[in-house]
Amino acid sequence: MFKKLMSIPIELIQNRKLIFTLAKNDFKTKYAGSYLGIFWAFVQPIITIFVYWFVFGNIFQNGTDRGAPYVLWLVTGLVPWFFLQDGLVSGTNTFIEYNYLVKKVVFKISILPMVKILSAFFIHIFFLGFVLLMYVFYGIVPDFYYLQVIYYSFCIFCFVLAVSYITSSIVVFFRDLTQIVNIVLQVGIWLTPIMWAFPDLGLSDSSLIAKLLKLNPMYYVVNGYRTTLIDKIGFWEYPSLTLYFWGVTAVLFLIGILLFRRLKVHFADVL
Repeated sequence: MFKKLMSIPIELIQNRKLIFTLAKNDFKTKYAGSYLGIFWAFVQPIITIFVYWFVFGNIFQNGTDRGAPYVLWLVTGLVPWFFLQDGLVSGTNTFIEYNYLVKKVVFKISILPMVKILSAFFIHIFFLGFVLLMYVFYGIVPDFYYLQVIYYSFCIFCFVLAVSYITSSIVVFFRDLTQIVNIVLQVGIWLTPIMWAFPDLGLSDSSLIAKLLKLNPMYYVVNGYRTTLIDKIGFWEYPSLTLYFWGVTAVLFLIGILLFRRLKVHFADVL
C-alpha cells in the first residue's frame, strides 16, 4: 500500500523536466491565435482586482484597522484565490483536455494534473511580483518575512494539486462536476475572508462562526499571505492552523491518489 501511495510522487519527481516542458507549452497554447497572446492571462484578474477595490474599498476602508491600505490588504488575499480558481478549474478538466494522451498506453498520465497546476502557477508568480511592487509603491520595504511567501505558495500549490487529483479522476465519469466546482468557487470566495475581515461582520476571532470559517483550508493561505506581508508574523506562530492545513492536504492527496489508481484503467474507455 505504501508503494502504491508513493508511486505518483515518485513519478512526478522522475518526470519533472517533462512536466515543466508540458506546462510551458500548455501556458502558451491557451492564448495561441489571439493578437495579445498571454497578455489576456493577466487582464481579467487585474480588472477584477480594481473592480473589487472600487466597490468594496468604499465600504470597508474606514472600518477595521488592517495594518495597510485597503487595496494592499485586498490584493494580498485575492492573489492566492486567483491561483486556486485557475488551478482547480484547469486541473479538474486535465484528463478530458488531454484525452489523446490518456489513450496512449505508454504515457504517464499521472503527471497531467501537475502540468495544469504548474501552468497556472506561472500566472501566480506574476501576480506575486505585481503585489510586491505595489507594496514598494506604498513605501513598504521588503524584509525577511517576505520569504514566507515561498512557503505559502508551496502550501496552496500542494492543496490545489491534491484536490485536482480527486476532481480530475471523478469528472471523467461525472462531467457535471465541472459546474459544481465553479459554483463552489463562486460561493467560496465569499466564505473566505478575502474582501472582508471578521470584525467587519461584528465577529471576533474566537466566535463560533469564525472558528467554523477557519476550517476552510484557504483561510490558512489567505491569512498567511497577509500576516507575512502586512503583520510580519511567522507561520510557526500558528501551530494548530499549520498542522490542520497540512493534515487536510495530506488526506486529500491520499484520497486523490487512491481514486486515480482505482479509476485510471477506465479513463481511455470512457473518453
